[in-house]
Amino acid sequence: MSMTVWALRRNVHRKSYSLLVRYISGPASSGRSTISNKPNERCIEKVLVANRGEIACRIMRTAKRLGIQTVAVYSDADRDSLHVKSADEAVRIGPPPARLSYLSGAAIMEAAARTGAQAIHPGYGFLSESSDFAQLCEDSGLTFIGPPASAIRDMGDKSASKRIMGAAGVPLVPGYHGREQDIDHMKSEAEKIGYPLIIKPTHGGGGKGMRIVQSEKDFADSFLGAQREAAASFGVNTILLEKYITRPRHIEVQVFGDKHGNVIHLYERDCSVQRRHQKIIEEAPAPNISEKFRANLGQAAVSAARAVGYYNAGTVEFIVDTESDQFYFMEMNTRLQVEHPVTEMIVGQDLVEWQIRVANGEPLPLSQAEVPLLGHAFEARIYAENVPKGFLPATGVLNHYRPVAVSSSVRVETGVEQGDTVSMHYDPMIAKLVVCGGNRGEALVKLKDCLSNFQVAGVPTNINFLQKLASHKEFAVGNVETHFIEHHKSDLFADESNPAAAEVTYKAAKHSAALVAACVSAIEHSASNESNHGNLPSIWYSHPPFRVHHEAKQTIELEWDNECEGTGSNLISLGVVYQPDGSYLIQEGNDSPSLEVRVTRAGNCEFRVEAAGLSMNVTIAAYLKDGYKHIHIWHGSEHHQFKQKVGIQFSEDEEGVQHRTSSETSSHPPGTVVAPMAGLVVKVLVENEAKVDQGQPVLVMEAMKMEHVVKAPSAGSIQDLKVKAGQQVSDGSALFRIKG
Repeated sequence: MSMTVWALRRNVHRKSYSLLVRYISGPASSGRSTISNKPNERCIEKVLVANRGEIACRIMRTAKRLGIQTVAVYSDADRDSLHVKSADEAVRIGPPPARLSYLSGAAIMEAAARTGAQAIHPGYGFLSESSDFAQLCEDSGLTFIGPPASAIRDMGDKSASKRIMGAAGVPLVPGYHGREQDIDHMKSEAEKIGYPLIIKPTHGGGGKGMRIVQSEKDFADSFLGAQREAAASFGVNTILLEKYITRPRHIEVQVFGDKHGNVIHLYERDCSVQRRHQKIIEEAPAPNISEKFRANLGQAAVSAARAVGYYNAGTVEFIVDTESDQFYFMEMNTRLQVEHPVTEMIVGQDLVEWQIRVANGEPLPLSQAEVPLLGHAFEARIYAENVPKGFLPATGVLNHYRPVAVSSSVRVETGVEQGDTVSMHYDPMIAKLVVCGGNRGEALVKLKDCLSNFQVAGVPTNINFLQKLASHKEFAVGNVETHFIEHHKSDLFADESNPAAAEVTYKAAKHSAALVAACVSAIEHSASNESNHGNLPSIWYSHPPFRVHHEAKQTIELEWDNECEGTGSNLISLGVVYQPDGSYLIQEGNDSPSLEVRVTRAGNCEFRVEAAGLSMNVTIAAYLKDGYKHIHIWHGSEHHQFKQKVGIQFSEDEEGVQHRTSSETSSHPPGTVVAPMAGLVVKVLVENEAKVDQGQPVLVMEAMKMEHVVKAPSAGSIQDLKVKAGQQVSDGSALFRIKG
């Protein structure tokens, strides 16, 4: 099939897709990864997506547009998930732990055989970079929609890939990439490289298992922890060491090859803004680089791909030293990246479609010179996580989930719906928000607007933090590097030592509380009128309201957690007066000025509210949890959460309680340390009654494949050690007690 025909077919209107489907329909190809001069005579018509969540939904969307039937696989935890509902067929492959389901190649192959799928798309993560799985697909006559197993093997081993890249002339960071993994040998190599250095697993990605080591005394614990995390995430625990560049940028290049020897790049993405070594905002193209730098970077990426006979989608990651403007090869991800949509936005192409067509043996649709560069795009990853607790992953139910409306310039890639549960077994990403504009400034305005209108309630999220990132003056001008969050933490996190900032935050919360009180009163008013069905309404809700010698007044008490103070909840008590004209007079205390609020209900949870001369749209979401009624409000760029006690004793052991000792709570004895997140205890480092120093690691927990070390908050002896390795614990449950 000629490149001209492919380009024309990509741009036909939707009504013509039936012609395209007739062309590609037919029995499955042999799926062998051989180079040929012609596309396969018979193309993929049924694909199994060996993944879950948003990427599974994303792949299925393109497959269905091309007329290709889809098969989902799922664990017991995902039985009712969106990717299962989106597929034509779905097959259960095991219990929730990934190693027993999504990492089980045998179960996935059995599902493919059972459903008659001719191809497998691995998505990202899980088995996407397993050369053994890719080889198994090829040996079984299935088309693996990805690179050849040999390229995955060469580039999946980061140590081997460094050697290959060095031979191909691609610049490398100084480090150790050898096979000897004895800890004493690794210590010796670390001394040769010099501190600080970075420890990385040789396989996998996503920041899992990475450790920055500042000095020799921290090396052993970091090395062993990285090995454990790598084994849990990727099944391989080998490690490499590299010199740590202190002010780096993380810039990666999207490459694409076909089975005819063509390899091109689709420009670069800047992924420097990270937390826990994981990207949270990506953009394309990279800001503040020259055209010469861009061309050299792209050519280096193409050289890297050619060095391993690469075809299909891949990403070559570089670390850029901002002090010297030199770039160095970091690794190659032999799969579709999480952030691929920003590239799709700036080149106007569907990369999943490219993947499928390349797998069918077709040539790339564009030459390097034909690849357009259309404006600028951002992607923000929306996670269920506790930002004040160090971005620890969170679990829970999405009681309210309302993403922004999609358009030609706004995409929402998600694998969840309202009512779904964010599980402890998998990555806590809720959605990817992707926007584009004619230039970086336009795209950034759109990103900030969409973040302010992206509504999630039921689990803590990083949306507010993303808003702060996108609004930061240094981010606005493109001054990004991988320590951006750390360097600007005083601007991005609540500052307990700044009373002026705390006062501004509290004032905004009080204003939101007043709007909540008015809207809740309007809801109750409406419900009272509806329940009376023409009978006399209650005195408080009569029109006009009437009480003998008194105004119609009620008190609403709302609790609000102030991150600035870090001392738990603040009680906001509001008096609400229902006035004859239907408005509400809201007052905090007897001496505070009143705020007149007029509320018009516009939908189930939407309101038009007028207060202090300003009219605005307001959304309210409420749900019951842990004996409280939780109330969220969104208006403008503001989002606040309040709660009201509803008469049931709240358990501090339930999810969502901040990590603190029981000296700050009443549910545990003094000195008790509770779990900072729901997860698995992977290692207990001390015995009961052992003496420990302040800050000494006591146990290691894992949630969503990320390790967290629980340390002693003070010196003393360990008492009431309640957990052991292999035990699941809930967020806030007692782990041990420190006796001084």
